[in-house]
Amino acid sequence: MPIKSISTQPIQGQRPGTSGLRAKVKTFQQPHYLENFVQAVFDSIGDIHGQTLVLGGDGRFYNREAIQIILKMAAANGFAKVLVGQAGILSTPAASCVIRKYKAFGGLILSASHNPAGPNEDFGIKYNIGNGGPAPEGVTEAIYARTLNITAYQIADCADINLDKLGTFEMQGMQVEVIDAVADYAELMQSIFDFDAIRELLAQDFSLTFDAMHAVTGPYAKMILEDMLGAPQGTVMNGEPKDDFNGGHPDPNLTYAHELVDILYADDAPDFGAASDGDGDRNMILGNHFFVTPSDSLAVMAANATLVPAYKNGIAGVARSMPTSGAVDRVAEALGIDCFETPTGWKFFGNLMDAGKVTLCGEESFGTGSNHVREKDGLWAVLFWLNILAVRQESVEGVLADHWAKYGRNFYSRHDYEGVDSAAATQVLQNVRDQFDNLQGKTLAGRVVKLCDDFAYTDPIDGSVSTNQGVRILFEDGSRIIFRLSGTGTSGATIRIYLESYEADTSKHGLDAQLALADMIEAANTVSKLPELTGRNKPTVIT
Repeated sequence: MPIKSISTQPIQGQRPGTSGLRAKVKTFQQPHYLENFVQAVFDSIGDIHGQTLVLGGDGRFYNREAIQIILKMAAANGFAKVLVGQAGILSTPAASCVIRKYKAFGGLILSASHNPAGPNEDFGIKYNIGNGGPAPEGVTEAIYARTLNITAYQIADCADINLDKLGTFEMQGMQVEVIDAVADYAELMQSIFDFDAIRELLAQDFSLTFDAMHAVTGPYAKMILEDMLGAPQGTVMNGEPKDDFNGGHPDPNLTYAHELVDILYADDAPDFGAASDGDGDRNMILGNHFFVTPSDSLAVMAANATLVPAYKNGIAGVARSMPTSGAVDRVAEALGIDCFETPTGWKFFGNLMDAGKVTLCGEESFGTGSNHVREKDGLWAVLFWLNILAVRQESVEGVLADHWAKYGRNFYSRHDYEGVDSAAATQVLQNVRDQFDNLQGKTLAGRVVKLCDDFAYTDPIDGSVSTNQGVRILFEDGSRIIFRLSGTGTSGATIRIYLESYEADTSKHGLDAQLALADMIEAANTVSKLPELTGRNKPTVIT
């Protein structure tokens, strides 16, 4: 079983973003494309000889083939051991859990998150460092630089490993341990939450539905919700992972998780509903005829954290991405703890958590998490909500009504325009920038504009500076309109417009968010000229 050194040429465009390298499956299947990137990773992360690597993915098309290639390259490059999820499966938070538990050098996670899967759809790969979190910018830039001058990659010439059989195997002197993809993660969840209280809740007249969207979370949810917590069999719907996500779009929002939404808004709706995405790091929370915005979800978790055993002594601080609403800021102020506003990207939270500055964190794009791992964690968020409901013995709507009465309501919505021409999308944001000076101090949407800027962030831990993180129009009353281009897709551009308005008057808390934000929606379209530039009269997704 010799090691081969394969001559290669640099392949342009292999720049990993905050979510790793993403491209169409057919791009990854090109000769040397995956191999070049993996070798660039191995060449850029330090001395890997004798180290342990964690490997797994969300089960999307090309997952198994990619894992076999990476295993052979890991053996050729000197790793002593690889921990790989059974059947090639590891949710992103579970991969972070395994890296941290076994003190691995790092891990390669194969996922394109919530993007569609299949032979003609998306694939992705990212490197997580030893703390379990995404590689920082210094590492991703080093990987990219290496892809520009790579001349060869190393790979073992040997047979594939049986990924479906638990156990330890040998590959070119390297140990490959196929591990239970769910066990370590389930053990961690049991150490955080009051499983006895949740079991009692589920034994009462309380019903729930969890939509795994034929993605990676199915086995995790079945094991924890049904087998460990006693929810009835069938509680987890669409629980069998499929390499094309059964033709769906595994993004847990009101548009793409419409099957679950229909169930929670039916006449015989269950008390609680939740969904997770392709790789298991996002979540959507629903009550009976009630939707919880991710921003409100983070705020409620922070306000009720001491009800969860792992956080019973309080939380050190909270952090949110800049586009996420300021709802959690008000909770932090009441609790007397720090609240950090960061760019989008979990690595910024990881720095704060490693430094002991924050315990809970979240992004408005359906991602919440804590310092138990260094990734956002969909099923953890669902268990957090179940723990809150079990202790408070209230409905989801009741918990939110009480929260708004105490802290006020941040009416909030995100409008996504997907698959937009990239040049047009760029011009939409530039139109807003061009009006910064004219808008300052003027009235827009019945509010006085306080500040217009491009959000920039200086990391308080490592001093790194991140610029151009979003175009903001900030109002004197705390309302905001924010424009960003998303980098999560593989074709075209996604324009995201975030709209927020604070309301202290409890008599207005029952308003529909889109109605409450109608004047700001109109103002955003007028200032940016989005309809004229894109030909779009309505968003692809509204959350």
